[in-house]
Order: sequence, then C-alpha cells, then structure tokens
Amino acid sequence: MSENVVHLHKPTDPPTPDTAPTVLTVVPDAPPARPVPLWVRSGRAIKTGVTHEKTRATVRAAARHSLYTFNGGRIVARRAWDGRTGSRYERMIRAAEAAGNLEAAEEWEERLQRFRAARHHRRMDLLHSPVEAAKGVAVGAGMSVGVLVALGVVMAINTGKVGDVITPLSATIDFIALLIRIVQVVWGPALTIGPFLALLALWSVGRKQHAAPAWALPANVRSGEGEPITPSIVVKALRDLGIAPLRTAIKEMGDAGASMLGPIRIAGCGVEVDVTLPSGVATNEVQKRRRKLAENLTRHEHEVFIVIPQAARTVRLWIADSGALDEPIGPSPLVTDETMTADYKKGKAPWGQDLRGDAAAISLYQRHLLVTGLSNQGKTAALRALALWLALDRSVQFWIADLKGIGDWAMFEGIAQVLIEGPSDDHVIQATEMVENAVEEMNRRIEARRNDATAVFPPLIVLVDEAQLAFMCPVVGEDRRPYGGSKATSRYFMAVRKIHNQGRAVDVLMWQGTQDPTDQNLPKLVREGAHTRASLVLGTESQARMALGDKAVDGGAAPHLLRQGLDKGTLVVASDGITIPAGQASITVRTHFIDEEPAAEVADRAKALRDGIATLRVVDQDEERDALADVATVIGDAPRLRTNEILKRLHALAPKVYGDQWTNDRLKSLLEEHGEEPKKSHGVMVVHRDHVLRALANRDENGSASAAE
Repeated sequence: MSENVVHLHKPTDPPTPDTAPTVLTVVPDAPPARPVPLWVRSGRAIKTGVTHEKTRATVRAAARHSLYTFNGGRIVARRAWDGRTGSRYERMIRAAEAAGNLEAAEEWEERLQRFRAARHHRRMDLLHSPVEAAKGVAVGAGMSVGVLVALGVVMAINTGKVGDVITPLSATIDFIALLIRIVQVVWGPALTIGPFLALLALWSVGRKQHAAPAWALPANVRSGEGEPITPSIVVKALRDLGIAPLRTAIKEMGDAGASMLGPIRIAGCGVEVDVTLPSGVATNEVQKRRRKLAENLTRHEHEVFIVIPQAARTVRLWIADSGALDEPIGPSPLVTDETMTADYKKGKAPWGQDLRGDAAAISLYQRHLLVTGLSNQGKTAALRALALWLALDRSVQFWIADLKGIGDWAMFEGIAQVLIEGPSDDHVIQATEMVENAVEEMNRRIEARRNDATAVFPPLIVLVDEAQLAFMCPVVGEDRRPYGGSKATSRYFMAVRKIHNQGRAVDVLMWQGTQDPTDQNLPKLVREGAHTRASLVLGTESQARMALGDKAVDGGAAPHLLRQGLDKGTLVVASDGITIPAGQASITVRTHFIDEEPAAEVADRAKALRDGIATLRVVDQDEERDALADVATVIGDAPRLRTNEILKRLHALAPKVYGDQWTNDRLKSLLEEHGEEPKKSHGVMVVHRDHVLRALANRDENGSASAAE
C-alpha cells in the first residue's frame, strides 16, 4: 500500500514545460447592455418628430394660412378705414414733407380738404334723408298698388269677371310671401356658412399680398426667383436696411413710402429706379449696405448696383433679374462682322455691353489707357480686344511689350513694328528701352510740329502688358539708374510720365495692363495720368481707389465687389471716351471675350489692310540658331510629334532662344515659310518628321539656286 505525500509548502521553482499544468482561462460573457431608459427613448422620438421636414412643413403651412387670414383682415380693415377717412391723404402729406417735396404736400393737402368737404356734405344730407326716404317709400308703394289695380281692371274687362281686379295684387303678395319663405329657409345655413366665406375672402386677400413672415412662406416665394421688383418691395428693402432715420421716415409715410421712388424702368436684364432719401439719411449709408439691400430684394450682392447721380439725396439702384448676369453676352462684332473697319479719330471700339444690355463702345482717340485687376480675370483679353479693333485702322502703329510672354499677343506679328515677349529682367529692360524710344519719337514729332503747325503723324500705341513687372524690376543700369521704381531716377517710370505729359498732343499714346495694383507696382502719378481707367475685380476698396480714383469710387464704382472667377471680363470704366449715364462717374461693362483663334482671324484681316510690316522681335541675340534644323533635331527618329511636345523640347534645347515667345502659331509659320505645315492626327496638331526633312531640303535647294544666280 502506497502513501500519498502531501506537501504543505508552496514550491518556489516554476514547473518545467513537461510538468506544467494546463491552465484553462474562462472568459466570462459580456454583461448585457443596460436598457435605454424610456424617457430617453421618448425624448429622441419627440425630437425626431419635431425636427422632421414634414413636421416643419406642416407648421409653416399652418402658420402661413392662419396669418394670411389674420393679416388679410388687417389689410381689408385698413382699406376700409382709408376709404372712409382722410388717413391716406395725411400719410401722403407726411411722405411728401419727409421727402422735402413741399409742392406735392400742398397738392395732397388740397385733396384732403376737398375730401372733407364732400364728406361733410354727405353727412348733412343724412339729416334729411329719413323723411325723404319715408316719402319715397309711401309714394312708391301707392304707385305700385295703383299700377297693379289698373292692370286688374284691364284683366276684368277682358275676362268679364270682377274678381280679376285683385288678381295682380294677390299674385304680387304671394310672390313676396314666397321670397320670405325662401329667406327663412336660407337664413339659417347662411348664418352658419357666412363667417367661413368671410374668412375665406380675408385669406385670399392675405395670400395675394404674401402677408406672412418670410420663414412661413413657400420656398419659391422665399427665394424670390422670378419675383418682379415693385415699389412696395423696394420700400420694404430700404426700411429694413438698419438705418434708423430712414426706417422712421418710412414708418411715418406709411404705405406712401413709395413716394421716395421714381419710375421703375426696365434697363437691360434688370430694372432701374431712383430713390430720393429723406432728410437725415446720407447716400453713402445706403452704399455701404449693398449686400443687405440686395438680400432684402431677394438678389445676390453682385446683382444690385448703387450709383450716386447728380440729384441731391438720391441713389440710383440697378437691380438685375435673378441669374441674368451669369449668362454670356455673345460674341464680339469684331468676330461676327468680317467687314468691320476702324477709325482711330472718329470711331468707337465695340467693347461689350453695359448693365442695361446696350452696346458699350469706347473712343480711343488721344486717350492714354490703364486696365487693371486681379490675375486671370480677363485683363489681357479686354486690352487685346481694343488693340484688335484699332489694328483695323491701317494708319495706327503698335509697339508692344508682353511681359507675360505666353503668346497672348503673338497674332500681332506682322502688325506691330516692335513685339517683345517674355517675363525676364532682360525683357523688362527691352520694354523700358522701347518706351524710351517712344519718348524720343514723341520729341521728334513735337519738334516737327513746332516747325510746321499743320504736321500730321500716324497714331503710335505704346502697349505694355503686365506693366507691374517693369515697375518692380530691381535691375540697375550702368548709369546707376534703376529700370523699375517710382522715383525720378527710374527709367521706366520717367519714360511713361513723359508720354503721359506730352504724348497725347502728337498721338503717341501709352496703354498699360497691370494686375493687383499697389503704390509700389502702380505709382500714383502713372495711374492718374491715364485718361481711360478700367478695372476688373479687385480685392479691396483701397485698390479700387488706386485703379479708378476717389471720384469714381465715391460715386458708386465698386470693382472690389465683383466676384473673383465668376465676373471675368466685367470692367468698371471711368472715362470720357465711353457714354456714361448722366450724373454717374463710371459704368460697368461686360466685355466680349475674343479667344486666340478668333483673335488671330481678326489680326489676319488687319494684316491684309497693311503693306507687309516686318515686326522686330526683340530676343536674346547672344545665340543664333537654325530653328528648322533644331525642329528636326528634337523630332529625332520619331515619325511625328505633337506640336506642344516639339515646343517643350525646343525650350529644353535652347531656353534663351526658344522661350515663352515660341508658340504653335510661330512653329506653324516657320514650316509654312518652307512649303510645309503641321497636320492634324486624331484631332491633335502634329508635325511629321518627313515634312521637316523635306522643308530642310527645299530650303537648301533654294539657297543653292540663289547662290548660283
């Protein structure tokens, strides 16, 4: 018999793997989730039900129709009170006095006196009317009985029966009894239905007037889409601007607040109305609340324009139809009319449309021009459209410096006598020298005019696009004079100033396009030297004042309130060369956009009018290359390459020569000179290697033949 030994002490050594006991881990089940209390579930259900869109719609509908009835009653009561009393005339008098129109106040006071006299006469007549009415009833009843008895006598003579004498009289009495019975039958239901019919009538009046808060109105009414601008809407929008004196004056006027308004006239894709403000309200107070006014009129801010005409205490509102300003205005007449010509002295360039939808044309005769705005908003396109029109006058000369250098002005090769394209400091230096040469030409013309007062010179347009690069150029010349800057030592600044001062007299004109104006990249003396100043969208009011001047901005010009990216090509123009409505200092123009291909077609028409101008392209002359041979080199062994790819490879081969001034048009011209041209393959313009080699061969043969001769 074996004995089991029980050890009373705990072993300290851990068991070996072979002798280690198997440990079974028991994972208890997760405790059941606590039930959500009933009051929490009830609250969630109530919140869901209350905030559901159907519930909101139901509450809005109930509130809307209830208020239609209540406010409809108020409107009917107000109309009845106005019809029975002189309150309407008194409101008109207060409105005229608040507007300062004493003549209208006297006229309404005279009408009130006539109304009171007529009402007194009617009341005096009521004192005698009961007696007169009783006499009239007695006489009428007697005559009626007499007529009926006479009719009965005639019937009795005809029938020979004496009883027929009272037949008409008894028939009339029976008819009256029938009417009484009908009234007795109908009276009870009428008393029951009548109040409901009256409430329905009041509801109809309130519904037609939208007599309910905005939150309770239907969505289409709240949005205001398609809602016409009426005097009551304009007055209400002005009342809710938050200008205390204006609100008080309108309340005193009552419904007659519309007396502040002139006629609401259709103006293009919107309406226009003049508002004479009451005493104590300044025009700039309304101007500063343009967004609030627009929203009160159920319009976006960009759909309401406020200008200050010459009349005192008057603002002119132009209110666009909803969404109308987002629609395109159509192509330029330069594109659609191939017979169009230009006249520098007497003609006007078709630039676009004003807000009324009328054609906006501008005279360029002896006017320096400045177009500014933020980047990529259509500045170059607006400036180029004017130059393209003027190019159709063969007498006009162009010197152009495109300091962006991406081919926006490439179509002027063959039109411009000088064409600089590129953004580098070297290109800025060349542009500065071009403007200085224009100063020398101006001085030559002035000297010739001194010797011969009848001397006439061809117009010379000196155009610098992206002129801010010239003002900001840090390069200093060998004479230690900086090319950029705004000091008297700045070469570009002083050259522009000299042309501004004297160039107009001899038709040497300075056109500049610049972006994001500041005092550094657009000095004050330069911007104020332009006769025509136009601005696209800008970031701040201070920039708007730089671009257009204080007078235009104080008069309502607001390029800083245009929408960046959405109002591309929309310009605010201050110039005596464009028709501006009387009393305004500026006009808003939506310019026609002429894309590169249509612009090239217009330029071709301009070239056809000229006798072949050899355009001087100012490029880096340190390196001379054979462009056609370089094209063959970059193609290599490929059978064909896209033109964009060839331009990239040329730029990589010789950046200084094949810079930004090389475009598809220039590559096409190069090949056409030698009898070849790019072709389209699957909708993409390509250049074939065989064609380039053939062009090289043709050029070599022509060169050999010329040498032999």
